[in-house]
Amino acid sequence: MRLGALRRRFRIAYLREWIREWSRILLNPRLLFCLLLAWMITNGWSYILFGLGMALGVNWMRIVGGAYMSFLWLPFTPEKLVTALIAIGLLRLLYPEDQQTLGVLRAKLARLRERKDKPCRR
Repeated sequence: MRLGALRRRFRIAYLREWIREWSRILLNPRLLFCLLLAWMITNGWSYILFGLGMALGVNWMRIVGGAYMSFLWLPFTPEKLVTALIAIGLLRLLYPEDQQTLGVLRAKLARLRERKDKPCRR
């Protein structure tokens, strides 16, 4: 077998394992519920406000909801990061007994910190 084919097989196997690992974490029902709550706190209210403004004909609701939604679609907004942090905080607050998910998130954070401390090889 050629070296290129081996590399491709390794990459595909690594990618499958990576997807399986992250989907196991992110598709946890408790974390999904906390992500939904965090999304409603950060974004969902603007979609609801915009929809109600359109349906009821209230101009200020449409303007406020539309303005915030347009801000969210700008490339530099930290909305996704803030949503994830709020979701993790809600998970710790609502489900403190779920140490499996919190432990996996702590391990991932420790691995990221460990990677940050090591110098890059080039």
